[in-house]
Amino acid sequence: MNEPNVRNAQTSPEPMLKAVFWDMDGTLIDSEPYWHEGELKIAAENGGYWDEDLAWQGSGTPVPDVARRMVEHGCKLSIEEIGKGMIDYVAQKEFERIPWIDGVEDVLLSLKEAGIPSMLVTTSPRHLAENLIAQAPAGTFAGYVCGDDDIEKKPSPAPYLAAGRKLGIAPEDMRYCIAIEDSMSGLRSAVASGATTLGQTGFMRIDNSNGPQFASINGYDGITAATLDAYIRRRNA
Repeated sequence: MNEPNVRNAQTSPEPMLKAVFWDMDGTLIDSEPYWHEGELKIAAENGGYWDEDLAWQGSGTPVPDVARRMVEHGCKLSIEEIGKGMIDYVAQKEFERIPWIDGVEDVLLSLKEAGIPSMLVTTSPRHLAENLIAQAPAGTFAGYVCGDDDIEKKPSPAPYLAAGRKLGIAPEDMRYCIAIEDSMSGLRSAVASGATTLGQTGFMRIDNSNGPQFASINGYDGITAATLDAYIRRRNA
């Protein structure tokens, strides 16, 4: 879908956009290399077979699901041990440096300046979510929903609906919120919540362009609060 005309969004005194919900990996940060390095290292050291294609197939899915597949491919550790090893590896890398995607920090600052809250909605554990928010531009995130929360995981709409509740947004008003996702599981979760969903196609090896999203973007060049508000106006016209 072509990008909408943003003239009305730029001149309107009040944005229609209520909030932006951000997936973490592949939309805010390019951390897939960290996850894949950790998976390959664990498999190699514990009698399993794993490769980049298998690693990409697990992108955007909960850690226990990836660990289960690694056991099926011969890794001698338990699902719990594999999951802990993966998370510890990525945490060490991300505490050293958050690998922000080019341009995304500018989008976060544009939303902050427009008074539109951002919420992190991720299947990653709490300490990774909190570390990202701590390294984000100050004041750009209003909160988060993470994999440690006691709710159904993506592709259920529960994480996005929970994020909406934290901001006081009713389910019927989710259509006035943007969700940015890159995995098919995440796209289905966001769409099912009612959010106006954008597929980020720039950093995912597996083609997600034909998912259920309202529209797709490739990177963040030219993306501002006004651009995102224009998607909301187009959907709700």
